[in-house]
Amino acid sequence: MTDPPELRFDGRIAIVTGAGGGLGREHALLLAARGATVVVNDPAPVRAGVDRRPANSVVAEIVDAGGSAVANLDSVADRAGAANLVSNTISEFGRLDILINNAGILRDSTFHKMSDEQIDAVLDVHLRGAMWISRPAFAHMREQGYGRILVTTSAAGLFGNFGQANYCAAKAGLVGFARALAQEGRKKGVTANILAPVACTAMTEDILGPLAQRLDPALVAPVAAWLVHEDCALNGEILSAFGGRVARAFTAIGPGVFLDEPTIEAIRDNEARILAEDGYTVPRNAAGELGLLPTVAG
Repeated sequence: MTDPPELRFDGRIAIVTGAGGGLGREHALLLAARGATVVVNDPAPVRAGVDRRPANSVVAEIVDAGGSAVANLDSVADRAGAANLVSNTISEFGRLDILINNAGILRDSTFHKMSDEQIDAVLDVHLRGAMWISRPAFAHMREQGYGRILVTTSAAGLFGNFGQANYCAAKAGLVGFARALAQEGRKKGVTANILAPVACTAMTEDILGPLAQRLDPALVAPVAAWLVHEDCALNGEILSAFGGRVARAFTAIGPGVFLDEPTIEAIRDNEARILAEDGYTVPRNAAGELGLLPTVAG
């Protein structure tokens, strides 16, 4: 029996944001190793003791390995910079097939102590940044009849986390954003999926403790690569990935109860049934929940 053919990205043009290190670097390296031309986006400056900006260093790694890549230093948090990143990519390469929204920062604090700057900075990079760059990318992909968009959420965005209200809000917002794109792009050959990774990076190494050594970002990159491959038909899905474990994450609705005359007391008395999880449903869109009404009522 022969091995299945290697999944490749020959001829594909990809943008990976925040690709100067960590997860973004691994995504960029893997896509390039499989044939994609990668625009390595990262505005981070030269670090102490290093003679190149992170984006340029990753490009050098890719080129030295025989791949194709260019660096881009725009910040996705800047609307004009994000637009320029997309337009310059299309001008240089003639198309854009893949966008991986990976850029991120942390500004942790308990919410009652959180400053305006801490809120704005995180929302600007994670949520608004993904929207600023995805808007022109999505328009282009719809016109060309093909595209793959990936956004990066987090367990914090899905389940919440102490001291990260800003980060949780941004990451949760990305889930709804990507699912909207999934519905709007479906008939135009454009998919949008969501990656929920945990990995040891410069952003997370101080908070992961002893787990850090088990959370190599290289273990996450293949999941990202599959979600942006042309053979992947998933759309609007969340895949959790860390330490070699990959699983679907999803938002579901329990069977609930149907009350002819809801009262405060009826809600109290039926709380256990309301919170029951057995027999859950996973709606495909916002209207899907309303479709449960006749089923429950009947």
